[in-house]
Amino acid sequence: MLGTVAVQPPTSTWLPLPKPRICFPGKLPNSGASQYKIGTFSLLSTFPHHFSLQTKERFHSLVSPNASSSSSTSVGSAEYIEEPSTKVKFQTSLTLPECSSPLSLLGTGYREKVFAIIGVKVYAAGLYLNDSIFSKFNAWKGRSAAEIQEDSSLFDSIFQTSQEKALQIVLVRDVDGKTFWDALDEAVSPRIKAPTPVDESALSTFRSIFQGRSLRKGTFIFLTWMEPAKMLVCISSDGLPSSVDATIKSMNVTMGLFDVFFGNSPVSPSLKASVANGLATILK
Repeated sequence: MLGTVAVQPPTSTWLPLPKPRICFPGKLPNSGASQYKIGTFSLLSTFPHHFSLQTKERFHSLVSPNASSSSSTSVGSAEYIEEPSTKVKFQTSLTLPECSSPLSLLGTGYREKVFAIIGVKVYAAGLYLNDSIFSKFNAWKGRSAAEIQEDSSLFDSIFQTSQEKALQIVLVRDVDGKTFWDALDEAVSPRIKAPTPVDESALSTFRSIFQGRSLRKGTFIFLTWMEPAKMLVCISSDGLPSSVDATIKSMNVTMGLFDVFFGNSPVSPSLKASVANGLATILK
């Protein structure tokens, strides 16, 4: 999850722990080193984490709703993939406000932080793309998931395309909107080296939709890139959103957010790895 979350340790644990908080620092170097302070841990640090990669067979069912797989379940006419670590279910295809066509799920992941001996899962996330985007990446055919993940150029190309892509974040902890925004701002702002008035206005718009808002466990937050410099923000606590909460028009802000998840120091390495696996499957 993006955000600072107050986490209560399990009532059954014998270890007396201070109440932790989760915060986002600025962009981290590729050193593999973790940032840790007593009572504080950072979502963008590189603590050991577990990957939730989808196999090729599983991903086939993810991008092909009619394919059968034991890893997907059917609820009505909608197909779902369960992110195994958080048990959060993601639709394999969905339509979001103002999108021209349905978007397909490419990969899922989660974020877990370790405080003392307790692993705290904070959110699950899934990346959705317009299917037409794949025709632009023929140069990447035959590349392995490891090659795709290590070379940022394909992720850069995905961001630069004019086709829609959306990130769905599903909270697995309660958090208030102000805390969520403060942590998000700490992650994005350092990625904007010299903010322009346009950037400041976009950040102010972004901030306003979280102020005074309670974000409960299970809340959906969608970041939908309509084009590189335009992103829609939708928040819903009751299923898929039916309207847009804010429109962000700033290349620096939208690119900074994409970098938070798919840059060299991603907030959820498991998500980026899963997406790389999905790309390798489609482009094989």
